[in-house]
Amino acid sequence: MQSSSSVEFFGTPVFDASPNITDEEDQHTDDAIGRNTPPALARGPEPVRHWRDVFWLTVFVLHLILFGLVLGLLGLNRFREADRLNLDKFTKHNAGGSSESTTEKYWPIYGTAAGLGALIAWAWLLFLCRKGNQMMKFSIHSVTTYLALVSVFCFWIGEIFWGITCAIGAVLQFLYVLSVMDRFPFSMLVLRKAVKMLWELPEAAKVSYGFVVVMLMWMVLWSFGVSGVVASGIADGARWWLLVIFSVSLFWTGAVFCNVVHVIVAGLVTLVLIHGGKASPTMPPKPLLRSFKYSVTTSLGSVCYGSLFTAAIRTMRWGVRAMRSLIEHNECLLCCVNFLFNVVETLVRFFNKYAYVQVAITGKSFNHSACDAWELFQSTGIEALVAYDCSGAILLMTVILGGLLTGTCAGTWAWLRNKDEAVMIGSTAVLMGMVLVGLTVVIIESAVTSLYICYAMDPSLINQWDSEFYKEVREVLHQRLQHRSGHDISSHHGVLTSMGLSI
Repeated sequence: MQSSSSVEFFGTPVFDASPNITDEEDQHTDDAIGRNTPPALARGPEPVRHWRDVFWLTVFVLHLILFGLVLGLLGLNRFREADRLNLDKFTKHNAGGSSESTTEKYWPIYGTAAGLGALIAWAWLLFLCRKGNQMMKFSIHSVTTYLALVSVFCFWIGEIFWGITCAIGAVLQFLYVLSVMDRFPFSMLVLRKAVKMLWELPEAAKVSYGFVVVMLMWMVLWSFGVSGVVASGIADGARWWLLVIFSVSLFWTGAVFCNVVHVIVAGLVTLVLIHGGKASPTMPPKPLLRSFKYSVTTSLGSVCYGSLFTAAIRTMRWGVRAMRSLIEHNECLLCCVNFLFNVVETLVRFFNKYAYVQVAITGKSFNHSACDAWELFQSTGIEALVAYDCSGAILLMTVILGGLLTGTCAGTWAWLRNKDEAVMIGSTAVLMGMVLVGLTVVIIESAVTSLYICYAMDPSLINQWDSEFYKEVREVLHQRLQHRSGHDISSHHGVLTSMGLSI
């Protein structure tokens, strides 16, 4: 089955997008790979990329400026002197509040939380790369236990709402793990291979660490303002609403930083796979700098746009899939869940993490890249493999555990000093820890998404890089397509042949 369609990297055609590996050709892999070796991108002038999703880039920059000013004012109002800027006249004092408190009472706690989060993030990545299997298993089983312990502690100190919230989280985590237990071996395999790729690209970790430092710089201002909010004489309800607003801002900022790293690493990994290694003579000069330049300029708007919605939609998708696995024998409930599933799948078509790889490769807008990635998966059958893989959920558990450790330490310190603000500080510190750990873990997720995109475009790229991994992925893909079609895969004959599978 031949096709004349091609995929472009930085605007240059590099290989045929429709893989053509038959069983006979699979025995002559070297020849097949040779036919797919891309031309050197540096031979001709590099095409100019256009700025994408400029509106969302503008919104993000204005958001940073506005929130930066507000955070600075709120922190300064309570710095070394209560109500220095006389802002309390616009608020109602809470009789039981801490109207005489100052910013520096809480700022050191947030500073310690940020430092601890960064330390956990760096250590997490180091252990994931060296002891990946053990760390992932530890994260999977620890999150449920840790949430249960935090729930008990919250009930003990009288925080009923947070105790119930953590208890529900522990139950949902436990049920999710039960529903996807059979997927863990394959997901662990994919994560191990992603780590192997990152070992070959140590510069990816340096990019991650660099963005952790940049994030810490923003957190200095963010925690300064939030400390002012906690120390203010505003009523508790108003303080919580302000903390929620500032937490959403931090989440978006952290997601943008994470996804910038995602795009940078995806561009680097894809280049290495396409050209057959860093030492390949066809490898363009300074690939990391090239990928970095595009991610923080022309593609930054796409990253800002995708960062607003992708995480929430991915979480919804995991939840709906877990529910389907748990109630597959209840037809009534299954009908309702299937409706939600179809809605979420429609959203996933326009907002998925694989879009960031396409953004790195083609420089298109986020929605266009997301649709291209999803159509590529649908047309090749790889979507069945992507749906089966839960490596993203495993990495999310690692991020949550890092956040819980950070929040627990900060919340305990705050509780020893002032029990009234312990939950406020602890909950916001959890988010700080999650953002910092996410900045390091994202390079593994970027490698995973790049491996899937490259396999869908041309399986011989993966075969050239790691033949054993290629064979295992091919076998699992065959099994998943059989499972989806009720063990009758005659309708997928063309797809299987094109992906190098035999029936």
